[in-house]
Amino acid sequence: MNDGERTAETMVETDSDLTEAITAMTTILRDVENGDLSARADIRYSENDPIGALASCINTMVSFLAARRDETLAIQQELEGQIDTIEKQRIAIRELSSPIIEIWSGVLCAPIVGVLDSLRASEMTNALLRTVVETKASLAIIDITGIEAMDTHATDHFLRMARAVKLLGSDCALSGVHPNVAQTIVHMGVDLSGVDSYRTLREALQRHLLKRARRGEKRSRASNGRSTR
Repeated sequence: MNDGERTAETMVETDSDLTEAITAMTTILRDVENGDLSARADIRYSENDPIGALASCINTMVSFLAARRDETLAIQQELEGQIDTIEKQRIAIRELSSPIIEIWSGVLCAPIVGVLDSLRASEMTNALLRTVVETKASLAIIDITGIEAMDTHATDHFLRMARAVKLLGSDCALSGVHPNVAQTIVHMGVDLSGVDSYRTLREALQRHLLKRARRGEKRSRASNGRSTR
């Protein structure tokens, strides 16, 4: 009989052997509890021996846990990738649903279509204010042609948006006001002073360009007047 066969048939014979084997397996179980699944019990005794059978069971359990953990990590990484993709798609959809367009030099347009809830209003306001600062726009037009009805909350969102733009030193105007929306605003007694309103986006842009031209003429006349003196 060779040494391997003798080892496989070895049985626990002394209390010290038993204590040593149990201590080793207890250490492995503690490592498993702490998340270390790399350790394995040293099978020095035959599986016919209770200690040898216990060591074999511990190794099988640890190997099973290690395999399941690897599978779980792989699934987690896949889910994180899918979540990241979904988040990017959500951001893209949000930007497409609330675009800020520079329709003329120094003139921004924020077309609004569909329902304007608190979250979307906050995101659009942040985007509009950021774009006003970046482009140094003199006018921001909030076009609500796509909205046929408006409640108190939506109206409040528009007013907050307009006031925030004016705090940056830019003008703000509403365009595309539907008759139903106009009636709602009047019925609620909303104060739109300081916010110009126009029937169409074209009219809002034309009025702004006309005002800009008139201001340019005034500055030109004032400059000529000073030069003649």
